[in-house]
Amino acid sequence: MTNANPSPAIHLSDIHLTLTSDAGEVNILRGLDLTIARGETVGLVGPSGSGKTSLLMVAAGLERPTSGCVKVAGLDITNLNEDKLALFRREHTGIVFQNFHLVPTMSALENVALPLEFAGRADAFDAARDQLAAVGLDHRLGHYPGQLSGGEQQRVALARAFVCEPTLLLADEPTGNLDGATGDHIMDLLFDLHARKGTTLLLITHAPALAQRCARILSMSDGNITRDETSS
Repeated sequence: MTNANPSPAIHLSDIHLTLTSDAGEVNILRGLDLTIARGETVGLVGPSGSGKTSLLMVAAGLERPTSGCVKVAGLDITNLNEDKLALFRREHTGIVFQNFHLVPTMSALENVALPLEFAGRADAFDAARDQLAAVGLDHRLGHYPGQLSGGEQQRVALARAFVCEPTLLLADEPTGNLDGATGDHIMDLLFDLHARKGTTLLLITHAPALAQRCARILSMSDGNITRDETSS
């Protein structure tokens, strides 16, 4: 029987994140609560230093909160060890950063196949080839990141994020280092992949027009959500 009320894609409860700096403790997230349903597209906006990237890192299991509960796809990941977190991310989460994070000594095909190889998939390179074709890079399989334009590198990063068919895609300023036309193309690809796979999307952006493409817009300030509205 199909579950009529599936667990949320993300459920953050009373999240506090306090980091230590030379000036003392810094409260990054301050009792933050957030629920994102499966299949939602959510734009996250706010000034620099408001906690947007920290929220994303906590949701990805890349930053452990000081206190609070983090559930992703119904699983409490708050206290998982690093090995279990890595396995969970590989199976459920795709992450796209502003600065691509490709392995420079690997070709586009090898970069995209990498997470599947870690998972022991025999079809890693076939799946990577198909995903690169889906982002229009089937003619650049053997090229290294240094031989690709910024837009092409971001498309490789998108292909790598989607190759494991994640239930959740986290994107942190994915067009921040790209010109306007290239950035628009990357966003078209991202939303097209979301539409085809039904993947939940959490998008951090400083661009209001990009946030408006999401069904829901969250505003952050001072380590908390200050506004939660449906996109017009």
